Amino acid sequence: MIEEAIKAFKKGKPVLIYDFEEREGETDIAIPAKAVKPEDVAMMRIDGGGLICVSIPHEAAEKFGLPFMHDILKYASLKFPKLKKVAEFDIRYDSRSSFSIWVNHRDTYTGITDIDRSLTIRKIGEAVEKVLEGEDFDFGEEFRSPGHVAILRAAKNLVYERVGQTELSLAIAKLAEITPAVAICEMLDERTGKALSKEDAMRYAEEYGIPFVEGKEIIKAYNVTKLCL
Repeated sequence: MIEEAIKAFKKGKPVLIYDFEEREGETDIAIPAKAVKPEDVAMMRIDGGGLICVSIPHEAAEKFGLPFMHDILKYASLKFPKLKKVAEFDIRYDSRSSFSIWVNHRDTYTGITDIDRSLTIRKIGEAVEKVLEGEDFDFGEEFRSPGHVAILRAAKNLVYERVGQTELSLAIAKLAEITPAVAICEMLDERTGKALSKEDAMRYAEEYGIPFVEGKEIIKAYNVTKLCL
């Protein structure tokens, strides 16, 4: 199904990405950031239900000057010592988090509405495109923080280094040869209170005609192309 996922991303359409049983065991809705519309945000929050974030590549984050949140907390703890313990990382499925900062675009109002969040997401995608093409871009001129869209900073070498939803979504974007900035949202199950099962996610994908792709398929295709940021 990786071919269908690539085709969907080229058209700015959603894809469902399942990572691995031994990792999060979650399916994320993924949509190219530059193509996100208010109705896409509505779909993610209603049918997904998880956190709506935007994955961006390491190179873009460096050019924007956006660190990982754990680094921000590390330095903030020099003034606020109790933050040091908050920043201790002990999740069981990974060695670190991809979270950077949370932002709103400066043209938004509250930042939380479907219209506002879609604008912020699209503008992040446009900003990534600009800096990767070599343009100067002052991130603070267009975005403010705190905000309502979480930015996820990918590992430098994507799936060669880490295989989270952040890297998997950007790998598809690279395979599709589009701007590597992707909105993602976990699919949750209101009946169980857990992540939506792989089987239910696949049924959703079939019902709505959305490609469903597994992390192992993405890694295999990415390795074949020898792509690396």
